[in-house]
Amino acid sequence: MALKATIFKADLQLSDIDRHHYQNYSLTLARHPSETDERMLLRLAAFAFNASDRLEFTRGISTDDEPDLWQKSLSDEIELWIELGQADEKRIRRACGRSNRVILYPYGERSALPWWQQNRDALLRFKHLEVRFLAPDNPSALTALVQRNMTLTATIQEGQLWLSDGQNEVTIQAEPWQVPEA
Repeated sequence: MALKATIFKADLQLSDIDRHHYQNYSLTLARHPSETDERMLLRLAAFAFNASDRLEFTRGISTDDEPDLWQKSLSDEIELWIELGQADEKRIRRACGRSNRVILYPYGERSALPWWQQNRDALLRFKHLEVRFLAPDNPSALTALVQRNMTLTATIQEGQLWLSDGQNEVTIQAEPWQVPEA
């Protein structure tokens, strides 16, 4: 019998000073059995960095044809494709072909930096691809935020996210590695 996803609920109070976006979100996150708590919280951070009323979590890690998050237009076209981790070039090419805008959030310093050095030149050809390295100041503090029902406060300023549950706090930097041409 296959293992099922674990469901987490998060009430996120977001203050994005960079985009002047202030909103409360009630989110449901399904953590796949192969996904770590750190990755799940980084998906939540990716949501916070790009929050909108139409941005939603997908089946993500359990499917090959969906990103971790996406935003669709009212006519069901993919406007924004958000992927976490070190995706291969073929997956990024497919994402860029299906979406108007693609954001890739690599994480994990030991694996992300060598991946970026190896793939940077190939990824530069994708004109609407944005790559931002997610760097939590303390990954163990990030996982301390994980509970089945979470109430979180998120503040974003100058590309930096402060995430808190009232007792624990973590800072996540979204370091730009590739920014699309204007």
